[in-house]
This record gives sequence, structure tokens and C-alpha cells, in this order.
Amino acid sequence: MNRGITLTQHVNAAAEKVWAVISDVPGSAATLSGIDAIEMLSDGPYGKGTRWKETRTMMRRSETVEMWVTQSDPPRSTTVKALQVGVDYTSGMTLTDRDGGTDLTVTFGAELTNPSRTTKIGMALFGKLGMRMTRKALARDLAEIAARAESL
Repeated sequence: MNRGITLTQHVNAAAEKVWAVISDVPGSAATLSGIDAIEMLSDGPYGKGTRWKETRTMMRRSETVEMWVTQSDPPRSTTVKALQVGVDYTSGMTLTDRDGGTDLTVTFGAELTNPSRTTKIGMALFGKLGMRMTRKALARDLAEIAARAESL
């Protein structure tokens, strides 16, 4: 069972400024109100193999997920993966020049890995709600990334 979301935010800033914001993992908790904490697990600049733990609160539950970069093409695109409780998450960001600024597009996908019958029933009951909440959180993230990049 695959679930996916795609959203685009126009940013009145050059792709390099937007990239500076999205690749600043240690600073993302200060930029994104949805992130409670970041713990870096790797050293060095942002790129393939960069790893961290990200803590967010959704539905009044705090969750910490380990994330890692699987693809990085600065300042044009990046892909980040996470695995949590039988779900394989993939988030991608693509930056495209438009009208003197940048269109920032995020794609988010969630795929169940070896789902049990209980997991399938839970996704059928609550999957749409979870995706609506995720869409709202991603839209807020995009707006906050745009605001930060436009202030640089």
C-alpha cells in the first residue's frame, strides 16, 4: 500500500538560498516549528549518507525517527529516507527556477513493508487522517522554509 503527497511552494529567493535552508539539518529545528529536536549522527556537509535523528510531535505524540540522505544534487534536488514501525518513508525536494525565484516541490511517500493484517486494518481506518495531517505539516514546513530563505 503506497500513499503519496506532492506540494509546491514558490519562494522569492534564488535556489542557492533555498538549498542553504533545506540542507541545514542542524538548524532545521530553529527554522521549522514542527521539529522539536535534531541529533546529528554524522559529520561533515550535507550530502548522500548524512544521518540524523529528528523529533516531531504529531497528534500530541512525540516521535523520534532516524533519517538519512540517499540522493543530493545541490542546489537542485535531494531525497531523504526513514524507516519506522514497518513503514518506509521517502521525502524528496526539487528546486526549479521560476519568475526570479524558486519553486520548491516536496514529494512524500509512505510504503508499508511486510504489513500485518492489523497494520492493514489500521491504515484503512486511519491512513487518510494521517495523510491529511502529513499534508498540513508539509505545507507548514514549505512556508517556513520559504520565509527563512527569503530572509537570507
